[in-house]
Amino acid sequence: MPSSYIELHVASAFSFLQGASLPEAIVERAAELGYSSIALLDRDGVYGAPRFHKAALRAGLRPIIGAELTISVTGGVGGAGPRLPFVLPVLCESAAGYRNLCQLITRMKMRAPKGEGALSFEDLDGRTDGLVVLAGRPALETHRFGVGGLLDRLVGLFGRDRTFVEIQRHFRRDEEAGNQLLMQMAEAFRVPVLVTNGARFATPRQRPLFDVLTCMHHHTDLAHAGRRLAPNAERYLKGPDEIAALFPDRPGAVARTGELADRLQYTMADLGYRFPDYPVPPGETQSSFLRRLTEVGAGDRYRPYSGRARVQIARELDLIEKLNLAGYFLIVWDLVNFCRQHDILVQGRGSAANSAVCYSLGITAVDPIGMDLLFERFLSEERGEWPDIDLDLPSGDRREQVIQHVYEKYGRLGAAMTANVVTYRSKSAAREVGKALGFDPAQVDRLAKVMNNFEFIDSSDSLPGHLSSVGLDLDSDRVRLFSRLWHEIQDLPRHLGQHSGGMVICQGQLDSVVPLENASMPGRVVVQWDKDDCADMGIVKVDLLGLGMMAVIQDALALVNGESTTAIAGTAAPSCETPFSASPVGPVVKPVDLAHLPQDDAAVYRMFCAADTIGVFQVESRAQMATLPRLKPATFYDIVVQVAIIRPGPIVGQMVHPYLNRRAGREPVTYPHPSLEPILARTLGVPLFQEQLLRIAMVAAGFSGGQAEELRRAFGFKRSERRMKEIEVQLRDGMTRQGITGAPAEQIITSISSFALYGFPESHAASFALLAYASAYLKVHYPAAFYTALLNNQPMGFYHPSTLVKDAQRRGVRFQPIDAQVSDWDCTVERDGAIRLGLRYVAGLREQVGRAICRSGAAGADLIRSAQHLRTPGRQTIASAQPPEAAPHPGSAHTSGSRADLIRSASHMICPKCGCDDPSMLERAEAGSRTPETWFCNNCSHDWQPAPHRRRRFTSIDDLVSRTALGRDELVALADIGALNSFGYERRSALWQAERAVRPSGELFAREEETTEPSFENPIAVSSVSSVAENRPLTPMTEAERLVADYAGTGLTIGRHPMALKRETLAMQGVMRAIDLPVVRQRRLVRVAGMVITRQRPGTAKGFVFLTLEDETGIVNVIIRPDLFARDRLVIIEEPFLLIDGVLQNQDGVMSVRAEAVQGMKGVSVDFDAHDFH
Repeated sequence: MPSSYIELHVASAFSFLQGASLPEAIVERAAELGYSSIALLDRDGVYGAPRFHKAALRAGLRPIIGAELTISVTGGVGGAGPRLPFVLPVLCESAAGYRNLCQLITRMKMRAPKGEGALSFEDLDGRTDGLVVLAGRPALETHRFGVGGLLDRLVGLFGRDRTFVEIQRHFRRDEEAGNQLLMQMAEAFRVPVLVTNGARFATPRQRPLFDVLTCMHHHTDLAHAGRRLAPNAERYLKGPDEIAALFPDRPGAVARTGELADRLQYTMADLGYRFPDYPVPPGETQSSFLRRLTEVGAGDRYRPYSGRARVQIARELDLIEKLNLAGYFLIVWDLVNFCRQHDILVQGRGSAANSAVCYSLGITAVDPIGMDLLFERFLSEERGEWPDIDLDLPSGDRREQVIQHVYEKYGRLGAAMTANVVTYRSKSAAREVGKALGFDPAQVDRLAKVMNNFEFIDSSDSLPGHLSSVGLDLDSDRVRLFSRLWHEIQDLPRHLGQHSGGMVICQGQLDSVVPLENASMPGRVVVQWDKDDCADMGIVKVDLLGLGMMAVIQDALALVNGESTTAIAGTAAPSCETPFSASPVGPVVKPVDLAHLPQDDAAVYRMFCAADTIGVFQVESRAQMATLPRLKPATFYDIVVQVAIIRPGPIVGQMVHPYLNRRAGREPVTYPHPSLEPILARTLGVPLFQEQLLRIAMVAAGFSGGQAEELRRAFGFKRSERRMKEIEVQLRDGMTRQGITGAPAEQIITSISSFALYGFPESHAASFALLAYASAYLKVHYPAAFYTALLNNQPMGFYHPSTLVKDAQRRGVRFQPIDAQVSDWDCTVERDGAIRLGLRYVAGLREQVGRAICRSGAAGADLIRSAQHLRTPGRQTIASAQPPEAAPHPGSAHTSGSRADLIRSASHMICPKCGCDDPSMLERAEAGSRTPETWFCNNCSHDWQPAPHRRRRFTSIDDLVSRTALGRDELVALADIGALNSFGYERRSALWQAERAVRPSGELFAREEETTEPSFENPIAVSSVSSVAENRPLTPMTEAERLVADYAGTGLTIGRHPMALKRETLAMQGVMRAIDLPVVRQRRLVRVAGMVITRQRPGTAKGFVFLTLEDETGIVNVIIRPDLFARDRLVIIEEPFLLIDGVLQNQDGVMSVRAEAVQGMKGVSVDFDAHDFH
């Protein structure tokens, strides 16, 4: 007779190091073993439940949901002992039980640091309805002498009918004695006993992997794990018959699992989730209010608002109302409104840009009607899911302000970020498995370093090759085991992170739908599921994505417009009414609106065609820069194409070269079928966008919009072979009905199948093209503002800040060094238009200390604020070495102090309104008319009360140390990069003085120094010993030494490029500069050298590696053949400076060197990190 056993206690890899199989693998094995139902209980969460639920339904199994809860109770007599944690398995019997489980886990997680937490019995009290508890060995081990009391407490909390004693047999020492005790207690308390196996992995073959995970969990290795590994051999998912054979003495306990499983009917089919209703004015419904807002917005966007726009908007609104989605659009509109009101740049992108309603509401900045975008790519009746609206926000504090607004509006239990499941990848897998197997730590480090994250993998990237390269014996049993486990652990969950911007909100409490927990980032709460899990479970997500370029544009515009942002797409506050003229950061422009940006700026298009796009959004990569001179953008739509064409879809589909050749007139424009010409005409007969493929299916095969979208999804990232074949049959049948057969039909099917996986939405490309154009416009017309904003928003983009600085310098932008006296935390633009580097670039300087230096000193004293704040020519500032004697202002009076005192005090003051720092213009107010602490500016008639020490220069290094919390290492770092030079010292002398300032005692610094008194004529107090050059004990740094210190201390230099220092030697070796290559004949052998600023090995490039070298004149693109890379792999990967011999290639003005030989450059000691393998 077959067993009626159901496994009610399985943990997956989502128990994080306490399970070795993904939920899908567990379900697959359960189906093979003949189970009709199975339960998943992961540790302190339901992290894997959506995947488990989906896989079980697909396999025809009924999923049972539960969790292992960590419980902590007080031990000892009278509760006087320590807290004793143990694991308590619970199962959901009903929807109420699932809600209670989610809320209990939330309570545990929200009051503890990430990754920690436990519940008490008091937490369980009143929150166990619908939950079934299993009391077993974990409770016994913790409460061996009080298990009866524990069981009594559980019966009181859960009820006798929902409390079970759980026994397992893993052949551990003393296990049977424990089982006997548990059964005795069950009998005493009249509680039923049932059997489980507490499975942790699907098949016996995964036991070695689980052993390694156990070692990782306990921070040990296999040689020292001891008894922790003892039960692992038995913890695979066993079949019903195997369990029955294991418990011949307990057939009732075996059968009881099936009986209990029949009671556990809750399956997550309905989570009770509901999207919030948006509050509307009296007399309005959500649909009517959305319609009214859309009509008002459309009247502003479309002038005139008639014809095609009116018809399209009406069609969209009707569908939105039919699908009951008006509230979703209103809530997104409300978020955009919040951004408008708080001067936060915002732009919707993705498929939302296909919607005229979104455009009319100001959510998106792209006109979908003007660009003829396909609405069905965004929303259709057949899709049966919520639309997806992504909002791009400036990364950093402004985006965080929006996220915190959502938390405040919907409550900490009503809104949360979606999770991101971080999995084991090649490097982390190598490091963790190597440690667990007991490899030498140095070997583990070397092994992790050679593991690549390349997109392209070939035989040279094989694991045996990596193992051999670090000296491991491939024939060793341990190395063979490493190889196996390294493959098995990859893609298993490592820990839970947070999604870059996905946010879910709920009508009511979200923690009754999914458990919430604290993120590692303060002030953030995350759900336990990622964005795909949320979508599968019907939970709506709004993406609030932090985009670095949005922050760059907003910050640059704030500089251009005088500390005020400019409206973009109607979604940010207007700029100040009088933008400044004659500004060092650029000429006057009208406020920029991305929706109506002038699209014909010749200088911008010249820059695109010249591929001078370092720092420009989306078109700064090597591949983009290699395509720009060939595509020669001349219109905004050309930028849309440029953004989309360097993507895997067009590349894999072999559509890039046909498009470029047709554009250049080298091949004729043709179409697979005449009916497709209206769809493909704009892209010269070559499909480049997802929307085009959807339209092809609609025209060529007669698909509806919804069917076409289903085709895209079937051929998309989570493609199913079965579904793809079904769709292909429908596609062929539809084309046959339309009269398209033979070669044209095959060409269409090939295009769709190869392109749908990677194709880029036209709406997405258009949204990105707006930002690409805006960033290019700023780079052309406002380079100082653009590069300042770019440097302040690192890391972002494709290039290291060092490369950005050199690119700016080649464009004529001047830089000033970091100076502890005047640098702000961020980079700033000074009155003469130069960029002052900020303290943020000092390696090892804590941000709070850096900002304290800014608050205490004179940081920002020479900054641009607006046109009217610019200094007139000839006016000297307090930083001047010998300012003229200030004449008294007629009628002025001062409350106290001599004229010298006044001048000294005034020398510390800067007017906060106009920026004036001339002591002759800044006066204390008369006694009686204003408070004695009030100051008056004769330049702009502003009076103010200065904060203590505000804008007062440091008088010495000792003063700097005493007024800030600088540590020794931080002070030394400032000295080493020259940030203390303004105190009158060269770098080495500053290092000496820094050591003296933090360690004044001892023989080395025993000599008492005489110090000059600070005055207006000499505001910086300088040691008389150190101010005399002949008494300085140390030789000044050479230029090469300063260069090394700059890169070590800031990662960049504003001095000469490292290659400039080697140029004389390189020239004798025949090395050419980047600027010299355009005049060299095609296919000539050349020698080039430079700093490696990027390394790439794209998955679409068949193993070729692409390097970008930088010298003092520009950049050189280098192509490395696969065989050359295999031969010189370590040199290419590890050497920061390379010398390349190769053949010059020039294709349509795109220069590159095809390498024949590679060697590292000697004698360059600069430490530099390239941006590798993007």
